[in-house]
Amino acid sequence: MRVLIAPDKFKGSLSAEAVALAVGNGVRHVRPDVELDLCPVADGGEGTLDAAISAGFRRIRVLVEGPVGEPVHAAYGERDGVALIELAEAAGLRRLEGAALAPLTASTFGTGQLIDAAIRAGNQTIVLAIGGSATTDGGAGIVQALGACLTDAEGRQLGRGGGALSRVAGLDLTGLQRKLVGRTIVIASDVQNPLLGRGGAAQVFGPQKGASASDVQTLEASLTRWAALVADATGIDASGRPGAGAAGGVGFGAMALLGATMTSGADLVLDMVGFPGRVRQARLVITGEGSLDEQSLAGKAPVRVAAAAAAAGVRTVAVAGRCTVPPDILSAAGIASAYALASLEPDLATSMAEAGSLLARLGAQLAAAELGPAPLSRPPA
Repeated sequence: MRVLIAPDKFKGSLSAEAVALAVGNGVRHVRPDVELDLCPVADGGEGTLDAAISAGFRRIRVLVEGPVGEPVHAAYGERDGVALIELAEAAGLRRLEGAALAPLTASTFGTGQLIDAAIRAGNQTIVLAIGGSATTDGGAGIVQALGACLTDAEGRQLGRGGGALSRVAGLDLTGLQRKLVGRTIVIASDVQNPLLGRGGAAQVFGPQKGASASDVQTLEASLTRWAALVADATGIDASGRPGAGAAGGVGFGAMALLGATMTSGADLVLDMVGFPGRVRQARLVITGEGSLDEQSLAGKAPVRVAAAAAAAGVRTVAVAGRCTVPPDILSAAGIASAYALASLEPDLATSMAEAGSLLARLGAQLAAAELGPAPLSRPPA
């Protein structure tokens, strides 16, 4: 009997790999006879690089700019001419932990440096996973790092960040276009928001990155100006495309200026880790994430795991810190049962601090309920 354990991270608590290990320890306590296949996954946000490394990608470390220009040691993964770059490595909110957020000045320049390093290393396909950003710069920092020249009305080189785009007046793509010759760019994201308007990057995601009401207005005006300039320079208006607002507008910049295509982050990760082949060998799949809620149903990793398992005829159950989805809706999404840490520890802070040991207990409960007791060994002949 094989059990495939394929969770996403428990944000703010445990990585996907740590979740899989903890649940596996609990399952082994009840069913030591079961073969476990630990398969941490992600949905294109934080943790995607770790999932790639677990799938055999090589970790390449690069010194780049962080979101506010500070030097940071970041990394990307590469395998067989494909580079996997996680935006949050260089431009993520986690890079500002303990520091002030910078909604107007945070830049994706460091992510562009990672892409540049991957291209110079000879990779032909660049997969950019764009969750967890600290930025709202429409991808301007990325293209600046790759050779595009952004200038103000006096012809001076533009600074970093979404706020600076309020002054952008010129865009020279010559260096960028040379850099991209022969390269394929893929964006991994499940965000469907456009760049502008009530559902756009500034208004929906800006406050999460520290933007005040005034900052949101500034960023909206800046992105509007940036979108118009890009459309004039390329003949492409990508601002209304689904996903253009992802990662503070990186989806827009990548589609309009890098020629990127958009794909489901969760599905891409599942293919990358060989999930379709691995699930066919399993009797049960255990997935999960920190909060199993309505957002999970919109293409997050656990639901995509359940869909892929259902296609192979394998039952899926989930573990979570908390679950707010009614059982009938969860079942319709392909998840037969959900086991939540809240049932063991109702205090959120304690649950997050002790998630590893609680998940092991939950794994044991799950194994007893889903797999039953271990078979008795046969007596000697």
